[in-house]
Amino acid sequence: MGTASVKCCTNKIGRWYLAAKAPLMGFDRMYGNPQKRSAAEVQDLRREGGRWLKGLRDSAGLSQRELASAVHADYYTFISQLETGRGRIPPDRYVDWAKALRVPEKVFVRETLRYYDPITYGILFEE
Repeated sequence: MGTASVKCCTNKIGRWYLAAKAPLMGFDRMYGNPQKRSAAEVQDLRREGGRWLKGLRDSAGLSQRELASAVHADYYTFISQLETGRGRIPPDRYVDWAKALRVPEKVFVRETLRYYDPITYGILFEE
C-alpha cells in the first residue's frame, strides 16, 4: 500500500474535505462490492427504488417516453429497466431527473442514495 500527503482544506463554500494524492492505503484501486450486501439485497433495494421512480413519474404525469426525452436517455426502455430495478441512474444525470420529475434536487439525490448507495445514505442521513 502506498502513502500520500493528506491535508485538510475548505472549499469555496467553507466545507471541510481531505485533499490527498493517491495512492493512499490502496484506495486508489477499484473495488467490486462496495456495499457489502448480497445480490438479493441489492436487487430488492433496486426494485424498491424503481417503484419509487415510477411513482414520481406517475405523479409528474409523464409517460416513459416523455421522461426519457426529458432526461436525454437514448432509449425509453431505459426508464422501464430502472423502474423494474435493473440498472441505475448515472449520477451526472441526477439534476436532469430531479427537474423532469419535479422534485427538489437535494431530495431526489438523498432518496436515490437510499436505494443505490445505502451505506453512504446511512452515514449522511441516519442517526
